Amino acid sequence: MHLIDGAGRWTAPPGGAGNDWVEQLRVPDLSVGTYCIPAGGVDDQSPHTEDEIYVVTSGRARIVTPDASADVAPGSVVFVPAGEPHHFTDVTEDLTLLVVFGPAYGSRTG
Repeated sequence: MHLIDGAGRWTAPPGGAGNDWVEQLRVPDLSVGTYCIPAGGVDDQSPHTEDEIYVVTSGRARIVTPDASADVAPGSVVFVPAGEPHHFTDVTEDLTLLVVFGPAYGSRTG
């Protein structure tokens, strides 16, 4: 067992950066981290080569993919398959996302 300290907890982006990503656990088959976007911020991520689950722990925004969009708030859980473009927009409250990648983030070459 391993308790993952800080996972899903808001952390202000360092030094005025737009967003903050911290990986808190990494094993070959999955990784867990926290992604934070401040209110009014812009999500500039690129599609990933791994499947991904987002759990919204705080904040409000909209997630947009080429085929759909949805409002998200605390308790929302979103699955994004590997390779699917996606962005959080309309971040109206500081957004904190617990992120689970399978396999571990960046472990597949695309």
